[in-house]
Amino acid sequence: MTGGAGFIGSHLADALLASGHRVVVLDDLSSGRRERVPAGARFVEGDIRRFDLQGLFGKERTTAVFHHAAQIDVRRSVEDPVFDAEVNVLGTIRLAQACLAAGVGQLVFASSGGAIYGDPEGFAAGEDHPTNPVSPYGTAKLAGEKYLRCLAYGATLTVTILRYANVYGPRQDGSGEAGVVGIWMSRLLAGKEAVIYGDGVQSRDFVYVGDVVGANLVALGKRAAGVYNIGTGIETTVNALYDEVAKACGTVRPARREAGKPGEQRRSVLDVSRAAALLGITPAVTLSEGLRRTAAWFRDPSRAL
Repeated sequence: MTGGAGFIGSHLADALLASGHRVVVLDDLSSGRRERVPAGARFVEGDIRRFDLQGLFGKERTTAVFHHAAQIDVRRSVEDPVFDAEVNVLGTIRLAQACLAAGVGQLVFASSGGAIYGDPEGFAAGEDHPTNPVSPYGTAKLAGEKYLRCLAYGATLTVTILRYANVYGPRQDGSGEAGVVGIWMSRLLAGKEAVIYGDGVQSRDFVYVGDVVGANLVALGKRAAGVYNIGTGIETTVNALYDEVAKACGTVRPARREAGKPGEQRRSVLDVSRAAALLGITPAVTLSEGLRRTAAWFRDPSRAL
């Protein structure tokens, strides 16, 4: 798997090992941490833009690839769309070509339901919703999807595209630009002020990392081709999220308000009925429970990084 030293990828590596799979993690450690890679996995340091992916997959006799390596920061994609495209488009193309050349059976792609649809028409965006991304990040993820599907057309490679909502949970980076739950929690638990950009009425669909990992395992087990939204179908405003995060952190400290950032859409909520009907995937962890687990992880100084 790529990106296995990151937030979501390291959780998935843990789960795959626990399910009895042999796991090889490829990560360039630009944002991931070596300590997050489970001891039972083989770690290879490398950048998907340059590494000999075909050689690695062939040597390891790889049967399935989970692709989580990415440039994930929407704001950075606005500032440097060329770099974003190099990683999220060209890197994904190289990965697909390597999978095809090495005879890999399945590629599971971590895409973004939160960024590729734009503001939903109606309440929630289903997989057939028009794609109108408002950021280079969302545009690159959508392009990556289309390249995967066209390159695998007529081949034996099964392409599974999982469009994630806004994922949160333990191991989320509390210092970077991506992952508002982690950023807020790390600040509030340290007695510092947290920031809400814009009026806070913008909304998102927040899904717990354990539910996302479970969806990946189901996709592997069923070898399910196609596109699936992975979220909760529940819309939560940023203001409401902050209140829940503050509660989980045991504080009533208000957030500081600053101007909104470019490239961020107003609303995002996913229709997850296809994943439920075809794959039996339903979210199991409520927002309040997920935030409680996440805050407990941030409080524990001995937590695994």
